[in-house]
Amino acid sequence: VKRCFGKIALTKRNISELFSSHEHIRRFISENTEICGEQSLTPEVKLRLFTPNCRFWTERPELWPFEDPYWAIYWPGGQALSRYLLDNPAVCRGKAVLDLGSGCGASAIAAQLCGAAHVVANDIDTVAAVATCMNCELNAVEPPVCVTDNMIGSQIEGFDLILLGDMFYDEVLATSLHNWLDLCIQTHGTKVLIGDPGRAQFEEHNIRLLLHRLAQFELPQCVREENYGLTRSSVWSYHPNTLFLQT
Repeated sequence: VKRCFGKIALTKRNISELFSSHEHIRRFISENTEICGEQSLTPEVKLRLFTPNCRFWTERPELWPFEDPYWAIYWPGGQALSRYLLDNPAVCRGKAVLDLGSGCGASAIAAQLCGAAHVVANDIDTVAAVATCMNCELNAVEPPVCVTDNMIGSQIEGFDLILLGDMFYDEVLATSLHNWLDLCIQTHGTKVLIGDPGRAQFEEHNIRLLLHRLAQFELPQCVREENYGLTRSSVWSYHPNTLFLQT
């Protein structure tokens, strides 16, 4: 497992430094998010998220001091992926897991709760890494290794499982993911699970023909309202050498 991290690996000391050097980010997150999760697909997982009770739900966007806060929303693909892991803990148990585009860290937390041997949460936003560590505290799990370099296209090895929730929202990104995931699977035999609620960029991409649906979940009403009426979210396994009929 150690080989897969190389120079970008963070030790427990690095995680401690992340906490101390970004204490202002921790305070900001604490003051501008609300602990919730009960109305998601994974009510057993607590997360710090934006809600209508939070200042920046209605505040002018230009006053936001960081990058766009994708980490502050529990996206429906990530919800389905986390629910699937919690319902099927053997998928992660004893495995080295990479949560790519980890956001709030829910899937990384689910993998930890399922007994994964090692978990890496990768998000290019440093604030997301801090939020992930804070969410781990809420759920009494060890913080994962947090990597803020862009790992898409990089040479990685040692991961048994790669998780992607809500990553196929852009055609260019979807294509780069397609090519990179092919390489990871063919070179290292990595298993890939994808969570997506059926966005057009996902359904219309060629990668869709290489996916087998493992599970489908009805989204809670509040999640539907926050996601333009999307009603379901699915988990897919990726098989680059097999074509599946559209379902």
